Amino acid sequence: MADVDALVTRLNALGIRTAPVEHAPVENNEQWAEALKTAELPSKHVLTKTLVFKPKQPKADPIAPIMVVIKETTAASSKAIGAELKFKDLRLASEDVLRDVFQTARGSVSPFALGQVAQEHIGNVRVVVDKALLDDGVQLGFHPLDSSKTVFIDGAALTRYIASVPGLEHVVEMDLAAAAAPAAAAAAAPRAAKKPAAAAKPEEPAGMTKPGIQTRKSENFSKWYQEVVLESEMLSHYNVSGCYILRPRAHFVWEQIQEFFGAGIKAMGVRNCYFPMFVSSQVLEREKDHIEGFAPEVAWVTKAGSKDLNEHLAIRPTSETVMYPYFGDWIRSHRDLPLRLNQWCSVVRWEFKNPQPFLRTREFLWQEGHCAYFSKEQAMAEARAVLTLYRRVYEELLAVPVIEGEKSEKEKFAGGVTTTTVEGFIPETGRGIQGGTSHYLGQNFSRMFNVVVEDPAPSAGAERPKLFVHQTSWGLSTRTIGVMVMLHSDDKGLVLPPRVAETQVVIIPCGLQAKTTDAERSRVNDACLAAEARLRKAGIRVETDLRDIYTPGFKFNHWELRGVPLRLEIGPKDISRDQVTLVRRDTFARESVAMGSMEETVSLAMVKMQGEMLAKARKAMDERVKVVLRWEDFVPALNSKCLALIPWCEREECEEQIKTRSTRDVMADEPEDEREPSMGAKSLCLPYAQPQDPPIVHGETKCAQCGQNALRYALFGRSY
Repeated sequence: MADVDALVTRLNALGIRTAPVEHAPVENNEQWAEALKTAELPSKHVLTKTLVFKPKQPKADPIAPIMVVIKETTAASSKAIGAELKFKDLRLASEDVLRDVFQTARGSVSPFALGQVAQEHIGNVRVVVDKALLDDGVQLGFHPLDSSKTVFIDGAALTRYIASVPGLEHVVEMDLAAAAAPAAAAAAAPRAAKKPAAAAKPEEPAGMTKPGIQTRKSENFSKWYQEVVLESEMLSHYNVSGCYILRPRAHFVWEQIQEFFGAGIKAMGVRNCYFPMFVSSQVLEREKDHIEGFAPEVAWVTKAGSKDLNEHLAIRPTSETVMYPYFGDWIRSHRDLPLRLNQWCSVVRWEFKNPQPFLRTREFLWQEGHCAYFSKEQAMAEARAVLTLYRRVYEELLAVPVIEGEKSEKEKFAGGVTTTTVEGFIPETGRGIQGGTSHYLGQNFSRMFNVVVEDPAPSAGAERPKLFVHQTSWGLSTRTIGVMVMLHSDDKGLVLPPRVAETQVVIIPCGLQAKTTDAERSRVNDACLAAEARLRKAGIRVETDLRDIYTPGFKFNHWELRGVPLRLEIGPKDISRDQVTLVRRDTFARESVAMGSMEETVSLAMVKMQGEMLAKARKAMDERVKVVLRWEDFVPALNSKCLALIPWCEREECEEQIKTRSTRDVMADEPEDEREPSMGAKSLCLPYAQPQDPPIVHGETKCAQCGQNALRYALFGRSY
């Protein structure tokens, strides 16, 4: 959040003199008034509230948030405000809007957040100021971007600050008390008797804060997911829209993937390298078929300081066109093959409106392998070997089951011949998600960049012809982390498989009360530290929580939210019985463990937990992958949150028809969520493990959609 001192400096520069009043953090206006009772306040003042609304808009339109600055005692009529601004269906904005647009959080919203809005958003922001706030002589109380502080300024200063915000174009003044009066009168008018309705849950205004996960996974999956990754300290928002900060807990998962996958490809003979992130426009545009798929996503550097660049530079969306010109320099003979390279780097893909942490971000970390071979068979064998490694990353490290297969012609990598893939599944939404891809590029790029070798075995007396090499590329990104979080986590927060958890075990002292003596307290704490030392020596990543200002229950919730796989509880009774209590994060199963066998028992518990997490996820996926032979059963299967394996003709025209025919309107009882993926089904892959009940009989089995001859079963579903 913003620096309060910097805000005060900015106000001073505008001739607005004020000093923050400090008090306890508050969550609502009642607490705010109570916290200020002991403070020295202006003789004539009012407290305010700042509400942020989001109107219903076409999904293609940029978000147009509405900030309403109003007296604390005045009701805000969203209908009247919407009518004034010509917007419909105003709803209080989510935390995502507060963070992504205003760079603030619930509890700290005020007009000063306007100074934090990025230039790409500020032109779309509307501000409504209550005319009652502009009376002379009244000091207005606002939070200066921090709910533990209050500043007082008058109406003229408020107007001056709002006018100083660069790019803010839409500001109106309204008599909000008068606007709310008709609604109040209508509410007071007598009405026909109705059946008593269940009490509605009050709508919380922006400005409230609560600890932990507030949304149930089963009720609003998208919001739940956002809360989990933020509250568990996997990542934080950044002040560039669509970009996020990977915090240590998440980066550790990525490090484990790097270590596991890196060892696998090194055993295959792949070597690491690094190429620059910049690509000249000339090089990027040489391969039009390839770049066509990425063109809307490419970010360009056009200036250096104030000087325009002679040639615009793209920031790599992928590295085929970056690397392959140099393959032609390095590969001169068949003896230079195979060339196997990999790089760990970030890429930038800009074109989307609704970012999702880990899943859809403008910059993300990944690895990309690029290899050249003499023959197609060698290249295809490598592409499949890498795909197997990707499956092992998901299943052995992340406990996420995946389905291996090939992409359809429509969904394959631009410029490639064959794309192989691993596909995951999220049961709560019934959607598939692409996990990683490995491509056989054929000779497409070697022809474009003239990567050739002489034929080592020409016909007798003939000149040695030039042969284009066969190439592969393959990539795995930090999307893996998002898939893991979505699949395993629950309403208490993050759930991490032990193999990738930065902290595998947390030790918490228990059974200490106010009457506990210092000596007994020290004895329990020493036992916790001794257990930590033993586990650490056994190679287990462990932490002890000795914070004495928090109760054991608070600590349990703290570490459950952060996904630590195992908890050890040690209290006076445990010490007397020479044992510890072990609790699993995924099932909350408890067991007593003899202190003498603690290391072995904890290690076995982690292995068991890892295996059972995978088994549980595989069972959920297997139950939701249905063989569908008739079109009339296809959409019902999707609507039941399943994936469908259908006999398919593999024609692009048929795939388009499937997407169109399976697109549905949002159900009346299903809230519309612009962050949800498309409702239309697409092909996820042609699985290598083909169903055999019934098998495809060539020339007899018909495509479930169009009735033409089916070639293979294809996995279709709604997807991220």
